[in-house]
Amino acid sequence: MERIAVLVEHRQNEVRDITFEMLGKAHQLIGDNGEVIALFLGDPSQKGLLDQVVSHAHRTIAYLDTNLRDFEPLRYQAAFENIFGRVESQLLLMGQTAFGMDLAPAVAARWGIPFTTDVVDLEVSDGELVAIRQMYSGKVNAKVSLEPAERRLLTVRAGAFPAEDLPTVSGEVQEIAGAVEGDFGARTFVEYLEAAVGDVDITQADVIVSVGRGIKDAENIPVAEELAKALGGVVACSRPVADKKWLPKERQVGTSGKTVKPKVYIALGISGAFQHQAGMKNAGTIIAVNKDPKAPIFSIAHYGIVDDLFKVVPALTEKVKEMRG
Repeated sequence: MERIAVLVEHRQNEVRDITFEMLGKAHQLIGDNGEVIALFLGDPSQKGLLDQVVSHAHRTIAYLDTNLRDFEPLRYQAAFENIFGRVESQLLLMGQTAFGMDLAPAVAARWGIPFTTDVVDLEVSDGELVAIRQMYSGKVNAKVSLEPAERRLLTVRAGAFPAEDLPTVSGEVQEIAGAVEGDFGARTFVEYLEAAVGDVDITQADVIVSVGRGIKDAENIPVAEELAKALGGVVACSRPVADKKWLPKERQVGTSGKTVKPKVYIALGISGAFQHQAGMKNAGTIIAVNKDPKAPIFSIAHYGIVDDLFKVVPALTEKVKEMRG
């Protein structure tokens, strides 16, 4: 594969992590002789964001228009027409995000490109690109081969690839002055509404003790809180716990919750479906405690304990307290 293009995703004047995750994977796929191309759509006042990208792409093409400061699907689709035709890439990557999933299907349909969504890994087998998607709540990985074509489009799940330690290259920037015209009034950007952080911001924690169905009842959450306190961390949860209102929604980790990257993530009684893994798989160290040896969480855990959390956690808490004096 000679050229891979990555659509830069930005929001509120920040380049999102999914962009760097895709750039890293693109470099891995092309090796030493290919070209990684970053595609940027934005307002001229946002040119400073290119500084974060240019050293990780051999070429950055920036289409700048005063009407592209914030994402509007129809306007961005029209703008993409003016940039995608300039790129001879065999593969285009977008994020499996609200941004990417609004734009990607329209682009695939307009250009007649083979298209696969929610990819968690990519590999080249016998010279052919193979996309890996998950099925049955992450229990099965399906390998998908796309139809032969000059171009292909994939959306990549956030958190699937690391965003750190990207290759550094001497990239160049090509700026295009845009002027997207047309009636785009059907859907117009109004404002961003930020979710409330709540009493604890789990995205900023270095240590997270997270509980799932295995905690059994809200009355048992203090077991996890005691461990978190001993470690100087905070308590989070999987979706079933938030749905039962045992912990507030702001503590939920996963695709419908928050994405966290703590130094240590301890999963207690969490099976680890892909929706949860997407929100925590890039933690520095993952420790899982679950009675089910086949729980998906063990596939990404650095350390695992197959046992009853109500036996393990109190013993672990006492040991931590002893070691910390």
